[in-house]
Amino acid sequence: MNPDSPLISRLFLGLALTCAIALVGAWVAAETTWIGPALAASCLSFSLAASTDRGRLRELAFTVWIVAGVVVGMVFSRWFITFPAAWPVLGGSEMSVVFIPVLQLIMFAMGTTLSLGDFTRVFKMPTGVLIGLVCQFTIMPLIGFALAHSFGLPVEIAAGLVLVGCSPSGLASNVMAFIARADVAMSVTMTAFSTLLAPVLTPLLMKLLAGEMVTIDVVAMMWSMTKIVLLPVLAGLVFHHLVYRRQKWMERVMPLISMLGILIMTVLTVAVGRDKLMQVGPLLIVACVIHSSAGFGLGYVVCRLLGRDALTCRTIALEVGLQNAGMATGLAKSLGKVATLGLVPIVFGPVMNLIGSVLANWWRGHPTDTNGGAPLAAAGAEQPATTESWAR
Repeated sequence: MNPDSPLISRLFLGLALTCAIALVGAWVAAETTWIGPALAASCLSFSLAASTDRGRLRELAFTVWIVAGVVVGMVFSRWFITFPAAWPVLGGSEMSVVFIPVLQLIMFAMGTTLSLGDFTRVFKMPTGVLIGLVCQFTIMPLIGFALAHSFGLPVEIAAGLVLVGCSPSGLASNVMAFIARADVAMSVTMTAFSTLLAPVLTPLLMKLLAGEMVTIDVVAMMWSMTKIVLLPVLAGLVFHHLVYRRQKWMERVMPLISMLGILIMTVLTVAVGRDKLMQVGPLLIVACVIHSSAGFGLGYVVCRLLGRDALTCRTIALEVGLQNAGMATGLAKSLGKVATLGLVPIVFGPVMNLIGSVLANWWRGHPTDTNGGAPLAAAGAEQPATTESWAR
């Protein structure tokens, strides 16, 4: 049977509804031990339904899987603290030791979806890309700084708002640009450049905006980001030209590897920081909603004020509002603060993807007819095949 058949999706939806009913029943009967498992089962079933759906629900698959990861990490946190003692090599070790290798794998997979054309394309659209990069590394860091000083969160968690704001855009922005029928070529180019600039700009911005909250060794952070971001991306870029583009099946496999890696990091981070998340969760969610929404809104408005066309403004808005939350989590781990700094990107990830999905789908239903004077059809002509595989 086709794994993407409507019947399979409906079966998972039915299972999600059944688990949700069981959740309500457990709540009413005050059977607290069953509430968490029922919620986790419902979220996982809904995630599988979204993944096997052929319609618009599939566009939310990435977001709902991350939400499911948060729920699983909260409900079964004790499962994800240390490896079982019986395991070879890793037995008894903290599971968080996999953070850096997993992030390097994610960044490598991201690099395989890039090509030299994504970098040379900047010469065809220099103004738009420059505006987008300036917005990326000014709007989000400054909003994060303002929120960090406004919400009364614990100091290191507040610094996490600055950290996620100082991070570059991620592959999620390319996916959302594809869904929104924005300029995917520009989106991919901006993501590529912001990722390469991050090992320099992120530490400098963190020192400037969060130096009073947490100790920041700029040189050490630059070297850490070079190892966990820049080198894997460059290795992936080389792999793209030597192997990836000759093996079409990798267009589907590599994005799935990235998604699985992000899901693993989500579950582990939530498990480690569960107690703190229980204390500040609602307030942190509000802060992340404001942070992400302001990024989308200001990214669009600033771009519009600078005289760019509507399609370019939509593309830049998505790049600004959607951060590389996985990279921010890995960086928090490298600083030894995954349970504090690392909590913000884990909450920010589902929030930004949910808001971005709604915005992208709304824009999809309200297309603009120009891309710097070019017809909308032409704007989609350069959409990378790899972006299509993320959206599937």
